[in-house]
Amino acid sequence: MAKDLVEFKNLETHFHTSAGIVKAVDDVSFTIREGETLCVVGESGCGKSVTAMSLMRLVEMPPGRHAGGEILFEGKDLLKLSKREMSRIRGNEIAMIFQEPMSSLNPVLTIGEQITEPLALHLLLDRKAAKKRAIELITLVGIPRAEEIFHSYPHELSGGMRQRIMIAIALSCDPKLLIADEPTTALDVTIQAQILDLMRDIKRKLNTSIMLITHDLGVVAEMADFVVVMYAGKVIEEAPVLEIFKDPQHPYTKGLLKAKPIINEKKERLYSIPGQVPNPVDLGDNCHFHDRCEFCMDICRTKLPPLRVHGDHNHKTACWLYEEEGKAQ
Repeated sequence: MAKDLVEFKNLETHFHTSAGIVKAVDDVSFTIREGETLCVVGESGCGKSVTAMSLMRLVEMPPGRHAGGEILFEGKDLLKLSKREMSRIRGNEIAMIFQEPMSSLNPVLTIGEQITEPLALHLLLDRKAAKKRAIELITLVGIPRAEEIFHSYPHELSGGMRQRIMIAIALSCDPKLLIADEPTTALDVTIQAQILDLMRDIKRKLNTSIMLITHDLGVVAEMADFVVVMYAGKVIEEAPVLEIFKDPQHPYTKGLLKAKPIINEKKERLYSIPGQVPNPVDLGDNCHFHDRCEFCMDICRTKLPPLRVHGDHNHKTACWLYEEEGKAQ
């Protein structure tokens, strides 16, 4: 069995705002194993990206604050490392592909300068060796004319090429974990498929673990080994990918799957989960999904359900439908 690479233990990341404290990540626990692709799924604002940014130690403080918990990377708590120790890991052993390739690259630096920077910083390569490695990386991510691209600026590349360059930069030091935050956002369908194929090939060749953040269930079905579903800052369900699609347990997960269009199935209107995501400043000690749930019970309005194993030993759900207290009503 694969070893645990990253372990989130009761992670809490809060933001102090004029309206109050936003618990963007609230008591989140899950594990990423070596060679595994773990997909974190949920609506915008559910805490997916903040979880990843907490792992990279990129949450701006203030207004952000680490309010509790641990993030263990190969047994070391990243939240307790000094800035210098963390800078040795960030971009070297853990790398991240950020959202929006159009704006993530520095417009005044050439592609070559941006790829060679981590090579010089972490691998201590000289200019000639760094350039050679950069050209190899540009070729690895499927971009022709690598030498020419090395001397180009980001505005001279298409969106798909820029996303590939982002992947090349992330892979430059052969990281053990690659975090991909909505890597196909703003790309057309054909380019999306190429980017996902590229990530799959890289995982196979380098045995890199991937934490993929997305709201696209089609991407989840294609890429994931394991799925974590988040809602309002909490993990509400986690299971192997086949279990999520075959036997979704939480009403929110069922709603996400029900909202996905199906080829050859004609509907006058696509299903959408009723209601709105709750105000993150005023969540309360209850099930945060209760006012959008068709199965809502009295206990859902007054008590927060724990995340526990239900059915398969790898399938966890936070829902009173599967708890004795809820069934007793």
